[in-house]
Amino acid sequence: MSVGFADAGGGHLVEGIARVVAADGVKVWLEPEQTSTCGGCASAAACAGKTGQSDRRLKARRFAVGNEAGLKVGDRVVIGMSEYALIRASTIAYAVPLLSMMAGAVTAQLTFGSDAAAMAAAAGGLLFGVLVARVWAGRLQESGDLSPHLLRRVGPGEDCHVG
Repeated sequence: MSVGFADAGGGHLVEGIARVVAADGVKVWLEPEQTSTCGGCASAAACAGKTGQSDRRLKARRFAVGNEAGLKVGDRVVIGMSEYALIRASTIAYAVPLLSMMAGAVTAQLTFGSDAAAMAAAAGGLLFGVLVARVWAGRLQESGDLSPHLLRRVGPGEDCHVG
């Protein structure tokens, strides 16, 4: 199976392996598989890695894609996302709140000359930036830019290296 997906931006795809955990004919729900390095970091217990797995956290990582390929529970697939979309999403998530926080603090400091005003404006700017980022990310999600795409079934012997 090879579901046609071309990165509209002409960039590279970030690929990963996922397992089908539920199917209803039209959609399948996938769960990303852990890599061999998962569980080796300092925050392994906080994520749903090999240590500290909880059913609730595993379900939170599930996502749905269309089932044009006729997948069934247990199938392993390669999914991909545009590298550009990931960079864009992370920029929105981190840079927008940070820049609005800094703009608020600098503006208040220059206007009022008070550290208290700068702190309050920084907090307000951060809140404003988070709200703007949420709206912006919601629009990206609705347009499908942040959706992973089914690329192909995992071949025999194919494991961690999918590129």
